[in-house]
Amino acid sequence: MSLLHFSIIAPLILAIFIPFFYKKVKAIHTGWLIVWLPALLFIYFIQFLPQIQNEGAIKKTVEWIPSLGINFTAYVDGLGLLFALLITGIGTLVVLYSVFYLDKKKENLGHFYVYLLMFMAAMLGVVLSDNLIVLYVFWELTSFSSFLLIGFWNHKERSRYGAQKSMLLTVFGGLSMLGGFTILSLLTESFSIREIISQAGSISTEPLFIVALILVLLGAFTKSAQFPFHIWLPDAMEAPTPVSAYLHSATMVKAGIYLVARMSPVFAEQGIWLWLVGGIGLVTLFWGSFNAVKQTDLKAILAFSTISQLGMIMSMLGVGAAALHYDFLRENFYMGATVAAVFHLINHATFKGSLFMVAGIVDHETGTRDIRKLGGLMQLMPITATIAFIGTFSMAGLPPFNGFLSKEMFFTSMINVLHLDIFNLETWGVLFPVIAWIASIFTFIYSMMLFFKTFTGKRKEEHLKKKPHEAPIGMLIPPIILAALVIFFGFFPNVLSQSLLGPVASSILPSLMDAGHEMDIHIQFWHGFKPELFMTIGVIFFGIILYKTMEKWTPIYGKIPSFFALNYVYDAGLKQSEKGANRLTNFYMNGSIRHYMIYIFISFIGLLTYAIVRNQAFLLDTADLAPIGIYELVLSLIIVAASITILIAKSRLTSIIALGAVGYTVALFFLLFRAPDLVLTQLVIETVSVALFLLAFYHLPKLNRKEERMSFKLTNAIVALGVGVIVTLIALSAHSQKLFDSISKYYIENTAEKAGGGNMVNVILVDFRGFDTMFEIAVLGIAALGIYGMIKLRLSRRRNE
Repeated sequence: MSLLHFSIIAPLILAIFIPFFYKKVKAIHTGWLIVWLPALLFIYFIQFLPQIQNEGAIKKTVEWIPSLGINFTAYVDGLGLLFALLITGIGTLVVLYSVFYLDKKKENLGHFYVYLLMFMAAMLGVVLSDNLIVLYVFWELTSFSSFLLIGFWNHKERSRYGAQKSMLLTVFGGLSMLGGFTILSLLTESFSIREIISQAGSISTEPLFIVALILVLLGAFTKSAQFPFHIWLPDAMEAPTPVSAYLHSATMVKAGIYLVARMSPVFAEQGIWLWLVGGIGLVTLFWGSFNAVKQTDLKAILAFSTISQLGMIMSMLGVGAAALHYDFLRENFYMGATVAAVFHLINHATFKGSLFMVAGIVDHETGTRDIRKLGGLMQLMPITATIAFIGTFSMAGLPPFNGFLSKEMFFTSMINVLHLDIFNLETWGVLFPVIAWIASIFTFIYSMMLFFKTFTGKRKEEHLKKKPHEAPIGMLIPPIILAALVIFFGFFPNVLSQSLLGPVASSILPSLMDAGHEMDIHIQFWHGFKPELFMTIGVIFFGIILYKTMEKWTPIYGKIPSFFALNYVYDAGLKQSEKGANRLTNFYMNGSIRHYMIYIFISFIGLLTYAIVRNQAFLLDTADLAPIGIYELVLSLIIVAASITILIAKSRLTSIIALGAVGYTVALFFLLFRAPDLVLTQLVIETVSVALFLLAFYHLPKLNRKEERMSFKLTNAIVALGVGVIVTLIALSAHSQKLFDSISKYYIENTAEKAGGGNMVNVILVDFRGFDTMFEIAVLGIAALGIYGMIKLRLSRRRNE
């Protein structure tokens, strides 16, 4: 295993030891025991930057299931490296923040950090895996670990609800994505993302290609909270603030962004990709920002703002696909939507991570996140207010912060859509810049709400649970670092241009680089009096007016009927599905063993009959069968007569004797076929069975001929006859069309030589199938111990009585 593979699973390895550290080392906070790992991984990954710029990608493979083409291939290119740096860098700051946020005396930190490390490893596996099946395994591990993190405070009903909702929606998307991956592997005969990308042109005309595209997008949209699957993200805010800062600003919710970016070379040439990714992204952008304005909880505002910002990034990735079709964007794609999406992804991680931490600080130091109870905190919490000012104004897209630069690039990419004449964009394309501009106005409004309603105005200390004061320095350091990056990337954005943005863009649209287009990225504050600048001025102008007049127009939110809300649809659908499942289960799970056996046998008959008819599998060949003599015929009739006697007997004793007769007659068959060992075994088994049956039935009341007389049931007869017929047909057919030579020759030839035995049956049981026999003995021994334990327990209860 290479060091690269080890870096992916290192958090999982450390997670194994956390429970032991947590119990043994109680003098210090558990977070101090793990903060070094993400920091070390960040340093390790940042060393790849020169290699990625010069070599393009690094690939290491460990075989897993090579026969199926499933190997753990770690692939580091610009896109994977960017996400690895976000996962480990933000992860380091979040762990440091959690040390001061979570009380080691009140919280189960052992569980918390195990879940957090599990999630970190899962995200690294998602972004650094080249194999689709390995990516899917890590993808579902992110859903599972996020479920545990969101529901960490499981004593709260809302935490359990949020965890369940996130699990149901993201796992649904993950299974859909697996279906898309399966189709791609069938079309390309490979699970390798690199190999699939290389065949993208040849498979794009296949009938199932669009189906694969839609299924993959379902996985991306559910994970990245795109409309209409965004409803899980606000409820996930019930998680501790460090979880929100990590999962819902920089990592998990961006897994869908990563998937879209990674699969763009495969699907981007299809017009439906641009419309679905770009269109759904814009709808999500607007809906998230529109709903953020009506929220009163700081984390709820940030949750809907995250939905909005994710939609913004998604829309740019969708529009960026047009660069593969249109020379205008090919010549100017360095300023196009793809680079803008990548740049805003980085910016969003910095300002949104700091704002989540600010929300946690406010809650931690005041006891509330309700902006109706907050206000005037700037004088009491000046450092926190400064961090909030930087983060909110960057999120609003105001200079001189990094959010302004990527927001301008966002407007540029939306305006460029107006120059396109593909995929009907010449008519409907005007909606892109219009929706983007309207949504940006609401983004400005909720950004102003977040800062001014919390840190300015009149103090409301009488509504607060705690006396507000500045947070400890340890809790302030992580958001200060992120806020500093907001300013640094704002003034020096080109630090990222060639080192990171260029390699990432070439990873997303490699065909442009292969065609010889140069990657010359240069980002600056001033680029003239262009439409995007006037759009920004309009956002600020109308945003201020609407913010100042909120009391007059916000009642519009109350006019929307509740049953139109997607949460209402989700809750009602879940409730109805539970009722339907209960009704269906109660219908067939009625407590009758007879009914259960009928269901099983009817399914058995139906499926096997269909398989035989569908594949024309029945064949009867009696050429190699031995002749049936008078002894075999007589014994067969005895077995049939004894079996019928069991059914019609009016006495339990008669039924037991008839059952024993069946077994002893089978022993006579073994005797005819010259298998004395099997005869002895059969006789012992039958004797013990009959004795046990007699012992058990001795304690039961006698049969009442009138009340308990066994009646004939036509259903039972039909099912029993059907099972007998189908099993007989399968046995005859299997004997008549053998695909391989019988293994009996091998035993005949090797019993004496390899096992040193003269009795073939004994040798098979003891030597050739020794492990099978040993495990059968172990099972019987365990069963005997269980029976002995139950009898002993029963006897002890009787003595106590």
